[in-house]
Amino acid sequence: MSKKKSNSSFKTVLTQMVMDVFEKNGNEPLNYKQISAALNIRDDAREAIIEILKDETFAGTLKQVSPGKYQLLELKTFIEGKVDLTNDGSAFIVTDEPEENDIFVAPRKLKNALHGDRVKVYVYAKSKGKRKEGEVIEIIKRNKTEFTGIVKLSERFAFFVPDDRKMMHDIFIPLEGLNGAKNGIKAVAEITDWPTDAKNPIGRIKQVLGAQGENDTEMNAILAEYGFPTSFPKEVEDESEAIPDVITPEEIAKRRDFRNTLTVTIDPVDAKDFDDAISYRVLDNGNFEVGVHIADVAHYIIPDSALDKEAFERATSVYLVDRVIPMLPERLSNGLCSLRPKEDKLCFAAVFELDTEAHIVTEWYGKTVIHSDRRYSYEEVQEILEAGTGENSDALLQLNALAHKLRDEKFKHGAISFETKEVKFTLDEKGKPIGVYVKERKDAHKLIEDFMLLANRKVAEYVSKLGKGKKKYTFVYRAHDQPNVETLGNFATFAARFGYKINMKSGREIAKSLNFLMTDVEGKKEQNVLTHLAIRSMAKAIYTTKSASHYGLGFDHYTHFTSPIRRYPDVMVHRLLFEYLNGGKSADAEAYEKLCSHSSAMEKKAADAERASTKYKQAEYLQDNIGSIYNGIISGVTEWGMYVEIIENKCEGMIRLRDISDDFYTLDEKNYAIIGQRKKKVYQLGDEVRIKVKNVDLTKKQIDFSLVLDK
Repeated sequence: MSKKKSNSSFKTVLTQMVMDVFEKNGNEPLNYKQISAALNIRDDAREAIIEILKDETFAGTLKQVSPGKYQLLELKTFIEGKVDLTNDGSAFIVTDEPEENDIFVAPRKLKNALHGDRVKVYVYAKSKGKRKEGEVIEIIKRNKTEFTGIVKLSERFAFFVPDDRKMMHDIFIPLEGLNGAKNGIKAVAEITDWPTDAKNPIGRIKQVLGAQGENDTEMNAILAEYGFPTSFPKEVEDESEAIPDVITPEEIAKRRDFRNTLTVTIDPVDAKDFDDAISYRVLDNGNFEVGVHIADVAHYIIPDSALDKEAFERATSVYLVDRVIPMLPERLSNGLCSLRPKEDKLCFAAVFELDTEAHIVTEWYGKTVIHSDRRYSYEEVQEILEAGTGENSDALLQLNALAHKLRDEKFKHGAISFETKEVKFTLDEKGKPIGVYVKERKDAHKLIEDFMLLANRKVAEYVSKLGKGKKKYTFVYRAHDQPNVETLGNFATFAARFGYKINMKSGREIAKSLNFLMTDVEGKKEQNVLTHLAIRSMAKAIYTTKSASHYGLGFDHYTHFTSPIRRYPDVMVHRLLFEYLNGGKSADAEAYEKLCSHSSAMEKKAADAERASTKYKQAEYLQDNIGSIYNGIISGVTEWGMYVEIIENKCEGMIRLRDISDDFYTLDEKNYAIIGQRKKKVYQLGDEVRIKVKNVDLTKKQIDFSLVLDK
């Protein structure tokens, strides 16, 4: 390293130390002697401190309050935050404190920080009216060090080109770190070092994924990109295999026995794990007993065991287009905990006595043993509901009638009905998409959903009432905040263009308006665009120990109790509820809040991975349809182009503004539109257009369309 660079680096570190002294002393006025004493610095370094005090006063970070005594102009000269990288290589540092504005960092001042990294930033004094700017001085924690991408080989070395568009540096791979990877192969690389003066990080190939474009390669690349493992550690598999599969008479004696009560499961036709079942019987008083029985996963997973730690780390199952990456090993998810028909199974249940209007007369929570009489697919139940006859038709029709009443009550209390259309693919034996279809949600799906919502809501209400008058019991809630008024206002303005009015007077009125809109828009071409925009204007649901309401469902208290095979928060809910039913003390709220934060973060990662797999399959499907013309709806507008969703198959691509030849178009952000500067032709969100499939980039999961202009 050159002497000049070394001095500069020394000065940056010393500057930080000097600023820290001011902050630790509550910004008391200090002279260079006091600072030197605080830092235990010898006489020969005092000149450097005097120079720093003068430089920082000139820069506006410090002010001289009396001869030789200085004070910070503003505390928090050093701030921690997360790197949010922009397309031009600069970044904004998002701080932990809501009142703090993001800090701009120029590319040359990022100090090799990558997108998502947690960093310490030296903030420059802000000139009047200017944004805050800073310089990264320390990378506290890397967001990720592993990337998927392509290996580029030469005679003496190799480079690795990451798929991640936010990763702007290729990774240098020494030949001994190739791990057998060949030129052009898709792989996972790990950064092992990044020397101070080096432009590129150094790494090694951790895993070879296979040839680009192959289904398994691409799906495994998506999982690797988002940090989801494709297999379980041996210790975890061994632990799950060692769990006995015999249910002892002693265990049954501790539980309420439902084996002689009609019990069924209703799931997708291709489901392999069944974590919820419904029991039904008519009581002597004419009321109905409905039991929501959930696989007793917590019975099999010992806290802090290898199995438990792995489940927590994953936090959720991941559902890609062609595969499921389960949270639990197959022996549990498809075996011990799966409520398969004609087998005794251990459950945790919420059992309700309902009258003919679906009002709750009594409720009970506890451990049960069941014996499912029949495994139904949604399609089979839908046939019975439509025909009015079939096996167990009386029970299913009555359950459906009760579900309708629960649903009506839910909407009356302010729930919002978002009916988005789910895209599914028909795949050949190699995983290649040969067809796209939209999955419909009918009464059979809603029947199950309404009873699951009932169990989730009532369990949350039950625990929220414990310990009334004293400290509340710690629990894991599913919270959903009210929408941001400004964001929703923008949506309301846009919806008005289609003739839909949103009443913004109160949360309840907003919900009522949105429901009218969702009912009105059903089946219309703008349904998907408006539904997605409405959802985007909502806050995101999270897991938390704070007993907050669920705005979207209109519930004062809500939790996730019904899917412990595929969600770790449900396992936590089972453990806490069982503890409290048995007179246990309230759990540590702080510890559980950390578990909730991790679960929320992993849920988002899983959703991003699932979306990436759908985008890849859409691109792969349209690759064979280049040149084809379709009708589409404008689903998004940006300064560089407009996104269009094909009506027929919901595949989304982009028309780049530079490719529209009849005029020069610019973005009108306020009106969600692009406008031709000469002819004033307007293309607005929700408009129908004809497009031609122009190009497909499978690596980037990007589809380019061209606009078919009227002649």
